[in-house]
Amino acid sequence: MGIQVLTADDLEKFRVQLMTDIENLLNTKHPKKWLKTHEVMELLGISEVTLQHLRNRGQIPFRKLGGTCLYSAEEIDDYLTKSKYTKL
Repeated sequence: MGIQVLTADDLEKFRVQLMTDIENLLNTKHPKKWLKTHEVMELLGISEVTLQHLRNRGQIPFRKLGGTCLYSAEEIDDYLTKSKYTKL
């Protein structure tokens, strides 16, 4: 096994590649996992009263954290798919 010599140019290339990789990771958008009431209302194009009605009937699952209702983005997507709901 031979000896490999790293030059300043090799280290600079590594640094540039590492910085590019880090920037790409930081700029990657991760979809939200939890939505608040106003976000679900906007997504579905419904009023707060209608959303409350859907919650009361168990059509839209939610969790309550403190006084805030949170909705799983995945479950809302499933609801949209199952109900074939379209925004008016």
